[in-house]
Amino acid sequence: MNTEWMSQAKCKDMDPDVFFPSDGVGVQVAQRVCLVCPVKLPCLEYALAHRVHEGVWGGTSERERRRLVRHRRSTTVTTAAATAATTATAATAATGATEATTATAATGATGATEATTTSAVSLPARDPQPAGRH
Repeated sequence: MNTEWMSQAKCKDMDPDVFFPSDGVGVQVAQRVCLVCPVKLPCLEYALAHRVHEGVWGGTSERERRRLVRHRRSTTVTTAAATAATTATAATAATGATEATTATAATGATGATEATTTSAVSLPARDPQPAGRH
């Protein structure tokens, strides 16, 4: 991953201990520096891509990055499920259209009536979060 952005970071000449605080007040001090940093987003992406768990990166605390990772993971799963459902629905619709055309042609040729049944793919429902976790 490209790290050229680091040379433009507001924190480059600061004491690293500022960005690895031991309490919430220290986190806020570091986040104030990040607030005006021109490379806040690449810094955050770097921390997420390299699974950096300690310190303040891109203006986010350790806890905030864990939330982002969980959110991205659930969004990716949801997006993948939606894509699969859309693809399955499109395939079902296309298959149904082909079968309907074939049935119409067969009906016209033989006088027989043929019914075609198609069903949509159903996805399992998401499990609700365990009680007490939000």
